Amino acid sequence: MLSIPASRPNAYSGSPLDRAANRREDSAFIEAALADPETLFAPVWRSRSLMKGVADGAPEAVLLTAAAAEAVRMAGGPWGFLGLWEGRPVFAVDCSEAADPLPLLPEGMGAFTDLRAVAGLLPPGEASVLAHARGLMHWRTKHRFCGVCGAPCEPRSAGHAMACTACKAQHFPRTDPAVIMLVVRGDSVLLGHSTRFPNTVMYSTLAGFVEPGESLEEAVRREVKEEAGIDVGEVVYHSSQPWPFPSSIMLGFYGEALSEAITIDPEELRDARWFTRAEMLDPEAHGFALPRGDSIARRLIEDWLAQA
Repeated sequence: MLSIPASRPNAYSGSPLDRAANRREDSAFIEAALADPETLFAPVWRSRSLMKGVADGAPEAVLLTAAAAEAVRMAGGPWGFLGLWEGRPVFAVDCSEAADPLPLLPEGMGAFTDLRAVAGLLPPGEASVLAHARGLMHWRTKHRFCGVCGAPCEPRSAGHAMACTACKAQHFPRTDPAVIMLVVRGDSVLLGHSTRFPNTVMYSTLAGFVEPGESLEEAVRREVKEEAGIDVGEVVYHSSQPWPFPSSIMLGFYGEALSEAITIDPEELRDARWFTRAEMLDPEAHGFALPRGDSIARRLIEDWLAQA
């Protein structure tokens, strides 16, 4: 099988931050950074990020200075140190407890928007920082209690760990690995229409979570066999993409089909088909749509098409 390199970085990757993990345990540094007027804060409200320019089609991330962020910080939500951006500390802060956080902020700060709706339009570095903040705050809000004994947990390591107040177990952010694959057969590719797709004509690459004790290549073959009944032979890595919706990383592959007959799993797919290169180059004319532009699924497709 042809090994197809990634043509450009995926959305949400290429972070401009130095994560400075060695400073997370430095309480003096963290306290000083929180008080520094030059420090930046990325607020997260109910999984949405603060942006301006969305209505004009030119979204920009809004990172608050310490003074502007004081009101949302006082709301008492979780926060976490993300790293250093050109030497300036950057924190995420969750303000989901507020019914509407905008009145707590200075005027003209924009609005809270679903990152997925605009990520393809954001500058790459900004999309990465907002994704980082969203993912970390999701973990913080979902891990307030110990998974071992059920007692409350307290934050440690500048928001990157939770310590149980009873059994002292330590909990750390988790990222769930998922494989996503474009299965190729000659000059055609396999795409499926998921039961979860809101777009009734969209077809995309198959994907699924990696199971315990399973290699990535094994996960690719299993998922394709389970969802579409296709046997896959060679599996070639393409690239990865952080996907904090809420806490995954997508690991992209190409897979070589060894069989052709499709048998779908109706619990996962409404339909699956082989699409020719000509059809893929003009999907609208053939009555289907490709996945969103900020997705690794679209990148796998575009890079395959570019290899003609």
